[in-house]
Amino acid sequence: MRNLLLFGQARHAALFLAAVAAGSVNAIAGGGTLLSFPAAIAWGLPSTIANATNAVALSPGSLSAAWAYRRELRAEWRLAAALAGPALVGGWLGALILRHTSERTFDVLIPWLVLGATLLILIQGLRKRPPAIEAPRVRPEPTKRHLAVVMLCQLGVGIYGGYFGAAMGIVMLAFLAIVLPDDIQRRNGLKNFLAVLINGTASVYFIAAGLVDVRAGAVMMGGAITGGFVGGRLARRASAKVVRNIVVAIGLGLSALLGWRAFSK
Repeated sequence: MRNLLLFGQARHAALFLAAVAAGSVNAIAGGGTLLSFPAAIAWGLPSTIANATNAVALSPGSLSAAWAYRRELRAEWRLAAALAGPALVGGWLGALILRHTSERTFDVLIPWLVLGATLLILIQGLRKRPPAIEAPRVRPEPTKRHLAVVMLCQLGVGIYGGYFGAAMGIVMLAFLAIVLPDDIQRRNGLKNFLAVLINGTASVYFIAAGLVDVRAGAVMMGGAITGGFVGGRLARRASAKVVRNIVVAIGLGLSALLGWRAFSK
């Protein structure tokens, strides 16, 4: 009996720590689902229930990470408002798709999507910028064409995020560079805010559909909140170069792992 109790406590602790790590990784770049989703399965949940429970549990973690970036978000409130609609609609559609289609199509596409986004960030970081010769000017507002492209991308990422969500943060960081090319910290804050909307909308659907394990969700939620707050503060204080390097490292690792997961079946 004592051994069973110790095993149960260790199992809960492992799930909690995986959620802490996932919340931190999501706050810094994205891809935390790749840590927490397998942990939920190892805890004993079926894959569909693990996926839905993971989305619900990570939502507060994204919220705490977004709160850590509240100063950057205030500076980009117009862009955040423009992207909120596509994020909400996409999150709901993705959750709906989860109940009616298999994961196979997404499993095949996502490694290439993550790899492409990571390479975009890497190329942007390697690009040499001319030295400034005058005082910095106010960044111009994005053009309507650029904003339309970003909104369309946000809708697509929202659908994927509502369906599974691994590495959606990395993809958002990549396409947000279209309208925020020189400020990865503001992109990170905006990414965390949009992740709240996507995961939150999907979570409401999953709870209404009865796809969430309450006990596992409570354990993971506590860990995700802790990790999201800690990761958000660390990412906000890091230099743009450090954050970019972390994003690239996570993206390359995720693309390899997701590719192995997709093509080893």
